[in-house]
Amino acid sequence: MFGKLKKILGVEGVKLELEIPDEVSATDGLLEGVVHFYSMSAQKVTIVNLVFKERYRRGRGKDKLIDEYELGAIELKKVLQINKDEPAELPFSIPFKVFKSRMDEFEQKNLFTKGIAKAAKLAKNVKSEYILEAKANVEGTVLHPIAKKVVQIVS
Repeated sequence: MFGKLKKILGVEGVKLELEIPDEVSATDGLLEGVVHFYSMSAQKVTIVNLVFKERYRRGRGKDKLIDEYELGAIELKKVLQINKDEPAELPFSIPFKVFKSRMDEFEQKNLFTKGIAKAAKLAKNVKSEYILEAKANVEGTVLHPIAKKVVQIVS
């Protein structure tokens, strides 16, 4: 009974690990990598959802605002049998598009506007963080494993 409960809750179940580059070019518009699967018991993965998103933060204290924008997503419907203590892997490729704010476009105009835009971003405490999130649907479990990794976008 305890083993069934552990399986339903995903304890000692499938663990995910993302292998992606630390930096990705915005002009390429493609994020490639591999999802690694590990398990302490035999499990079956049916679907892997990958979402690449931007977490856009601005403001300070009570005025702090955080928005999330989806840059790209894919759903891999592939049945993977994960055997006990035998890692499995699934390569992926996500097309994405980075959105530029009006401040980012203003910053790209020339050297003078670049300084003004950077000062304005510093004053407003503007930061963007790019995150890849993977979620695997494991057959017979209620709580599915999730892995996240931060990526830097270079122009």
